[in-house]
Amino acid sequence: MAEEQVTTAGTVAEGGHHEEATLLGVDAEGWVYTGVAIFIVLAVVVLKAPALIAKALDDRIAGVKKQLDEAANLRSEAEALLGQAQAAKAAAEAEAAAIRRQAEVEAAELVKASEIAASEAIARRTAAAQSRIEAAERTATAELKAEVAAQVTKAASAIIAARADKDLQARLTDEAIANIRLH
Repeated sequence: MAEEQVTTAGTVAEGGHHEEATLLGVDAEGWVYTGVAIFIVLAVVVLKAPALIAKALDDRIAGVKKQLDEAANLRSEAEALLGQAQAAKAAAEAEAAAIRRQAEVEAAELVKASEIAASEAIARRTAAAQSRIEAAERTATAELKAEVAAQVTKAASAIIAARADKDLQARLTDEAIANIRLH
């Protein structure tokens, strides 16, 4: 009787007996490694995986380069825009300073012109007031002289009338009338 015995390898753990199955002398872990190796060989030979991987990496590198180029272009455009903005800001500040200086000059000129105009107006009004005062003084003086003359004439008439006799008055009246006719 010849019985074939299958050789199995096993490990004995404390308290129990454990055996692991093998096929052609290779255990399960060996067959996993063999399967992975066969898959890698097939992927390389049949699917040309390295070429596909290289192409995918090249495409990715090209995409990254394109993004970097776009970023560099955007940066240069942004720097140009920043330069333009800074130049515009400097120009605006210079223009604002020039406008402020011009406004200060114009304000000073307006103040000076206003002071001159005010001085001239005050001088004209003072002269007009002085002329009115002098005219009023002349009018008052003339009225006063006329009043004094009228009072003196009245007083002289009263004195003459009181002292003169009727014949003298008639003679003086006739002389005054004669003088008036001659002139």
